[in-house]
Amino acid sequence: MAEINILLNILTKMKAAHPTSSFINSLYNQYCVQGGLSKKQMEGLLDKAKKTPQIPQGNIATLEALILKKITRERAAPTLKATQPPQKDEETGKLLQEILEKYPQHKRVLFIQSKYNKNEAITVLEIEEVKKFYKMLVK
Repeated sequence: MAEINILLNILTKMKAAHPTSSFINSLYNQYCVQGGLSKKQMEGLLDKAKKTPQIPQGNIATLEALILKKITRERAAPTLKATQPPQKDEETGKLLQEILEKYPQHKRVLFIQSKYNKNEAITVLEIEEVKKFYKMLVK
């Protein structure tokens, strides 16, 4: 049994009814080239088809059903929230300072101190690392 292509029928009838419409021509060309239309394009076609008396009501109803079958893609709201900068842990700052007084060129401690001074988040592992360095180098 041959498949009835309602969308192509509507587009050809609309093209015959409105031969100078650039909107209808672009929809027709896109349908012929890509084989389909987006939900927004189909909604625009439906609005035009409702105003055209040559299009049967059954075809309009089928077009409405096709639009309802298509999924609606909505953009998600931005999830980024303004967060406060992490609180500086004074104990960590003192430990960093004491380590750097004895070993001013210690690269790892310098790196963590730069993060501390820039108010960047210092991970729990980095804090434990500083405490370990303090026990090994200062005490």
